[in-house]
Amino acid sequence: MSRIDETKDFIPVRIAVLTVSDSRDLSQDRSGAVLVERIEAAGHVLSDRMVVRDERDQITEQLREWIASPEIDVVLSTGGTGLTGRDVTVEAHRDVYEKEIDAFGTVFTIVSMKKIGTSAVQSRATGGVANGTYLFALPGSPGACKDAWDEILAYQFDYRHSPCNFVEIMPRLDEHLRRK
Repeated sequence: MSRIDETKDFIPVRIAVLTVSDSRDLSQDRSGAVLVERIEAAGHVLSDRMVVRDERDQITEQLREWIASPEIDVVLSTGGTGLTGRDVTVEAHRDVYEKEIDAFGTVFTIVSMKKIGTSAVQSRATGGVANGTYLFALPGSPGACKDAWDEILAYQFDYRHSPCNFVEIMPRLDEHLRRK
């Protein structure tokens, strides 16, 4: 079972939040606000936040900009993970992934099933790594963002979480890019 090892120091992670929406701006962005609230309450750093339209090239461009920044460790996007024609966030994420974190979508589905039953099948939440940066595409509902953070990401971005967590392997995510 997982646990928090109180003998270890907490290590804050620098996180950017991207909301994908054709109809919202920052003032109306409830899902992004949920993530920001949880990021800051956990002791992490909000590195950047913005809203982009449901356009694959715009999403990909922003993801690439953030993964190139040494000031950002994690990108959380919200919105555009569904099945409609305008839902292209997952494809944009996969345009930049070096490695996909396949189990994230599976675990998110398990968490969602407990809350919304079989409707969880409509989400295409995904996670991956690029240039030493974690990227996660979450659904656009505040509830889904709460579930993803509270049930999965809060633990994985806590260095004290054991038996393992994303933070402890961060220094090795880009080891294949370094000169030997």
